[in-house]
Amino acid sequence: MIVHTPFAFALLVIPVVLCRTSGLHAGHAVVCVLLGFYLASTSLAPTIGHVVAAVLDSLGHIRF
Repeated sequence: MIVHTPFAFALLVIPVVLCRTSGLHAGHAVVCVLLGFYLASTSLAPTIGHVVAAVLDSLGHIRF
């Protein structure tokens, strides 16, 4: 996945910004969970990584 490092960095920065500017809500918690899977390298991390890669690949093919 070409955007792997920037995506992981965004998953790190987004929760920090959201926690400082507002309370931790359900949407923010989802971002934190995704970050946790990437950092912890659990058995689910490769599956989640493939799903995220597929979604990003699909979004990359959309013409606006």
